Amino acid sequence: MIELVVLDMAGTTVDEHGIVYRALEDSVTAAGASVDATDLQTWMGADKTEAIAALLELGGVTAEPDLVARQFDHFRALLARRYAANRPVALPGVEDAMRTLKSRGIKIGLTTGFSRDVAAPILETLGWGTGEGRLLDAVVTSDEVAAGRPAPYMIHRVMEATGVQDVRRVIAGGDTVVDLLAAHHAGVNGLGVLTGALDRAQLEQHPHSWVLESVKDLPGVLESAPVNQ
Repeated sequence: MIELVVLDMAGTTVDEHGIVYRALEDSVTAAGASVDATDLQTWMGADKTEAIAALLELGGVTAEPDLVARQFDHFRALLARRYAANRPVALPGVEDAMRTLKSRGIKIGLTTGFSRDVAAPILETLGWGTGEGRLLDAVVTSDEVAAGRPAPYMIHRVMEATGVQDVRRVIAGGDTVVDLLAAHHAGVNGLGVLTGALDRAQLEQHPHSWVLESVKDLPGVLESAPVNQ
């Protein structure tokens, strides 16, 4: 029986209108680096400081710590300005799906490549809080662990926060390759969703238990074909 579902934010549960993708690209090109679309997609779900450093190097600019810090600040400023003009919303059917899972006694956690100061206003806008009677049981951001995706640490931190000990009773995933790799590295059931930029063939190249059209389909899949534990 599944006890915990751990989901990514942007592109998986939250429609933030592609703003993070463009802000990440703009923060790197502003430092003089070129950005390949494939590289940008590869680093989308990762910790954004790590992503900026990697993309700078890939784009021909040495990722000096001071430069990475400046471009990360620029990235956060771009996000704040663009989110204020175009507020993030829940993806269709996702909130209902999470409430359905909660009604079955399954805990819900979110993880994100955002830092806490970026993630918190988005969650506040959505009205997604944590604690007794709230939609979420835990939220872990990439600045709260030793390394972001594809490392397993955020998933394991959510397990720790929710008291779930058996990785076989956990589903984790999102819309990017690093979401699936993090789930694989954590030893949990991997979920890919097609609400991001990648198609089924691209996600199915990587370890997974399911690739679904959306998180909204997960309750039905678990009801008709529960994980054999």
